[in-house]
Amino acid sequence: MPVDWMARARGDMIACLTELVRLDTTNPPGNETVAARYLADRLGGTGVRAEVVEPAPGRGSVVARLDPPGTDPAESLLLLSHLDVVPATAGQWRRDPFGGELVDGQVWGRGTLDTKQLTAMWLTIFLRIVREQPALRRGLVFAATADEEMGGTLGVRWLEENRPDLMRCGWCLNEGGGFGLVLGGVTYYPFQAGEKSPCWMTLRVRGQPGHASIPSADNAVIRLAEAVARIGRARLPFQLTTTVHLFVEGLAATQAAPMAGMLRNLLDPNQADRVLDGLGDDHLGAMVRAMLHNTATPTILRAGEKTNVIPSVAEAQVDCRILPGQTPETLRGQLEAVLAECPGVEIELGMKGQPTESPVDTELAAAIRRAIARHAPEAHAIPYLVPGATDSRFLRPRGVVAYGFCPLLPGEDVRSIHGHDERVGVRSLEFGLRVLWDVVTDFICR
Repeated sequence: MPVDWMARARGDMIACLTELVRLDTTNPPGNETVAARYLADRLGGTGVRAEVVEPAPGRGSVVARLDPPGTDPAESLLLLSHLDVVPATAGQWRRDPFGGELVDGQVWGRGTLDTKQLTAMWLTIFLRIVREQPALRRGLVFAATADEEMGGTLGVRWLEENRPDLMRCGWCLNEGGGFGLVLGGVTYYPFQAGEKSPCWMTLRVRGQPGHASIPSADNAVIRLAEAVARIGRARLPFQLTTTVHLFVEGLAATQAAPMAGMLRNLLDPNQADRVLDGLGDDHLGAMVRAMLHNTATPTILRAGEKTNVIPSVAEAQVDCRILPGQTPETLRGQLEAVLAECPGVEIELGMKGQPTESPVDTELAAAIRRAIARHAPEAHAIPYLVPGATDSRFLRPRGVVAYGFCPLLPGEDVRSIHGHDERVGVRSLEFGLRVLWDVVTDFICR
């Protein structure tokens, strides 16, 4: 990438990101159409049609396709990101979450890490390829979609079911990986090749209603609290997937003793929990623990309408995540075992997609490894399973090879994703753009 072009691209990318952050696309309600139209306008005049698709009022996605003659649309590379963001409580931020401010080398605001920064990178790369028209052996698709944060029903899932012509591809780069990770002095850039699937659960307890001045042994609130506490403290059974095995081996192979041996012990169900306890609750330890188990995290409690009335029903919402190879039935059995001493607790599960993995011995994975070797020769690109879920889970079941890869330099505060003070460094944005440019052009150009 020529230095002079990089200077211009850096400015365009940051300007796009700050504008996107200032467009409040909090989901719910979403209102992604305003951002989709902004991107469609940026694509205007290139000769490539950018179509804004709106399954419901305000819930728009934008897709643009570059399908050169002689290429197979089914082999195209999809550059995917989402436009919606989770809510932000302004009073708990140091800066306006929708201000898009550039301060001391960082862009602040909701979406700067999830995933408006990736949208800005993809747009910058897509526009350059369209303008320069290099010889392509594969087509290229740009898609910035709605509703990822609430399950993708009005975004990628809707597009897959209703406009498959727009989403036709064989390969995808999306969110969910690429953050710089340092362990034992060694740097890694994990690319997401697998992910869990949400399986949201309602716990429901029915009891005897009555006046709160006369305590009852059959109080739905108390019984629910006991069940929630058990779920929250539970460690569900160890489950090792192909992607996590490759991730752990990738770490261990580049570490010195005793770290290498300790990491390989994570692959042993009889030793994994002891190793995880040793790692503690730092980001890496918590992340790896979630990669080796189905998880169930209580998040919402509902019971009663008046302080002086014992309610007849109490409910809890629990965010469950299922590993590849697991099913809702598997999860139900694990949870029923946890709640064996809590009789009368109803479990209602709602699956949202399915857990998926992509192979890692592919041309696209090789392009990722080459780009990292070029721009961070001391680092290693290794496969990774994201404990959460992305829209890639709607693509993999039809054979699309999908990786999550948005490179960020080590030190970025990835815990601010869905938290307070979300922000990203300009150096990380520039590094990510350089790496992704090489990945994309390596993969699609002749």
